[in-house]
Amino acid sequence: MASNNQDLPEGTVKNVLEQDTLKWVFVGGKGGVGKTTCSSILGILLSQVRSSVLIISTDPAHNLSDAFQQRFTKSPTLVNGFSNLYAMEIDPAVEKEDVVSSDGMDDFLSDLTNAIPGIDEAMSFAEMLKLVQTMDYSVIVFDTAPTGHTLRLLQFPSTLEKGLAKVMSLKSRFGGVLSQMTRLLGVDEEFGEAAILGKLEGMKDIIEEVNRQFKDPDLTTFVCVCIPEFLSLYETERLVQELAKFEIDTHNIIINQVIFDEEVVESKLLKARMRMQQKYLDQFYMLYDDFNITKLPLLPQEVCGVEALKGFSHHFITPYQSSLARGSVEELENRVAALKEQLKDAEAELEKVRKGKQKI
Repeated sequence: MASNNQDLPEGTVKNVLEQDTLKWVFVGGKGGVGKTTCSSILGILLSQVRSSVLIISTDPAHNLSDAFQQRFTKSPTLVNGFSNLYAMEIDPAVEKEDVVSSDGMDDFLSDLTNAIPGIDEAMSFAEMLKLVQTMDYSVIVFDTAPTGHTLRLLQFPSTLEKGLAKVMSLKSRFGGVLSQMTRLLGVDEEFGEAAILGKLEGMKDIIEEVNRQFKDPDLTTFVCVCIPEFLSLYETERLVQELAKFEIDTHNIIINQVIFDEEVVESKLLKARMRMQQKYLDQFYMLYDDFNITKLPLLPQEVCGVEALKGFSHHFITPYQSSLARGSVEELENRVAALKEQLKDAEAELEKVRKGKQKI
């Protein structure tokens, strides 16, 4: 079985923590697989080895506040209990008034964002990146929206470049008319054609620099989060292929909600789920034999709050080990004790029925 191959990379995220050149860490995958929990814990672990860490949620659902049980806004906020971990929640599809400034360019840029699909999100993303680049964070963790939104976010650089190319072509065709109109309307130079194009060119420079950094494996990596089910496997494969197309490095997969053998006991439902999961786990190891695959156990409770996140974080740096080996003397003794307890309960219930105190 592929999962027993000793030559496979260690199943942890230590490689991410030890790569001290990383500036951008994206965490993404299908909706509902635990991306926010994973990005929060990655942020906590990175804060132990880096001078300052910023976690940015680009998911409109904004579960980051729920994970840390602390309210975050579109400005970086220090996470309670930390001195170097910050978090912020932004929506790439912000209102246009947040994207364009009230300096006389509003109408032009508003028309531009309506004319070129996706450029409003690209421009707001560029503004956010401009803000982030002025801050001196050692590493930035992106808690991204579900896969489709994430892929669109990664397309923003090319979207913006296409939009600017369209603007430039309009300038070459109607530049004279635009200049005459600004003069006729008495528009100041600072609000005129040069200022508008200068603003867009400035965004283009930022997005091109960020795009260059995103494609540099020394600076950027993408951590895929999934669960051992067909749809999640499919989404992960799609995501990995798209990341390769965008030339963005990815060599870590976190498989969440895994049912380990010790937890099954005698439940038929859990046994069936475990068999199903094992089928997809084998496929993950077969498809991504050169990835660092980290398996996280399914828990009976949610991981919310700083202490719960810290407690769960050791599974990210130490491969999960069942406390009891299947077939060991201790494990068999536990199973026999559990069966005796079930037998005792069943005998007591049978006795009640026989005495007519309880109907079946």
